[in-house]
Amino acid sequence: MPTIETLFLLVLSMLALESADSIRFLYQHFLSGITEKSLNAFYYACSYAKADYSKFMNVTASMVLKLIPDSLKLQPVFLCIDDTMISKFGKKFEDVSILFDHAAHNGSNYLNGHCFVSIMLCVPVWKGNKSVYLSLPLGYRIWKKKEASKLDLAASLMRQVMPSLSGVKNVILLCDSWYAKKNLVRMVDEYENLDIICNARNDSVIYDLAPPKSGKRGRPPKHGKRLSIKDDFSFSEEKIGDYYIGVRRVLSNIFGEREVLAFVTSTGNTGSGGRLFFSTVFPEQLTMFCAWQEKAPFNQTGSERMKYIPLFLYGFRWNIEVSYYEQKTFWSLCNYMIRSRNGIEMLVNLITISYCAMKILPYQDVSLKEYQDKSVQEFRFVLSSQIREQVFYAHFVKNIENCIKSIPFINTLKRLLQQQGYYF
Repeated sequence: MPTIETLFLLVLSMLALESADSIRFLYQHFLSGITEKSLNAFYYACSYAKADYSKFMNVTASMVLKLIPDSLKLQPVFLCIDDTMISKFGKKFEDVSILFDHAAHNGSNYLNGHCFVSIMLCVPVWKGNKSVYLSLPLGYRIWKKKEASKLDLAASLMRQVMPSLSGVKNVILLCDSWYAKKNLVRMVDEYENLDIICNARNDSVIYDLAPPKSGKRGRPPKHGKRLSIKDDFSFSEEKIGDYYIGVRRVLSNIFGEREVLAFVTSTGNTGSGGRLFFSTVFPEQLTMFCAWQEKAPFNQTGSERMKYIPLFLYGFRWNIEVSYYEQKTFWSLCNYMIRSRNGIEMLVNLITISYCAMKILPYQDVSLKEYQDKSVQEFRFVLSSQIREQVFYAHFVKNIENCIKSIPFINTLKRLLQQQGYYF
């Protein structure tokens, strides 16, 4: 219980101060005024307390799944896997290393810092009379070069979360070409309700389907001829969005004997500059999916475009990039100063919990419904003001001298409280 209380106070302070620059900052500006716990108690709770923060993901996932209305129960939910870099100037942080970052803006493609692998859950909800997907990050893990690869770390996150999604009819994993490897994509064989839609290297080896058995002696071929994304795909006659699209059923070594859909997008109808995508889910499984969508390209899916639906769904992967931007810019995800690996992961996951809380609450509480159309930062600002007011009134009542009997003072205080919505 002391650990639970300490971690709760940390989350409360993040919401009250609208930032989490460091544990010391949280303690000096908020925690020291509401608790008698020492600063070291909060450092200890993050780094050494026996709290399994991996289970935070299961709790968040269970809460998010309850937000899905009955009318949208048959729609798929999405899991997004990706990694992000956080630059640190010091070298005394545990597991800090020199990392390659293709998106670095410091004049070099290398930075000193941490690499986090994370997982996000996207579920359908009603916003007004329109259905949208609500995206929430579930958890982060630090990748260490000398330990498991990022693929193994991503697979462990999947295995942690999937038991919480056992009641969902169709879960679709979305990932970019870096994660389109056997370690991760073969997980579709472990869970009946799991499929994957992924980008892949355009030089990935793909084959045509195995030809029918000829009846001749000898082992029949396992697959057909090797295919080229430039020469063996028939592209759409007109652009769909910004690209011409080709699609066909294929076999690929990374999926074993499973048939998959291969999509190729190109700026020209000859396959020039093509990008390759794989999908283990087929359009007939998702026929009902697009009926309620109002945004292109889903509202343009006539019978001739239904075969491209799995490729359109890949666009939901961008939500994890938006989440990284929001958490880094507005939620102090990059500002941790704690040094130990356990402490860093605990603090980052507590930040994630506070972020998710601000996205979940407007859909859980009817009185907060107006904040569904506002950013999580706006909602946190309103909530932080209310938290600070409550703390002020609680301290005022606790510390007021019993000898004060001034009726005008008491009446003024009552009017102030009534203006804030409190009545006696």
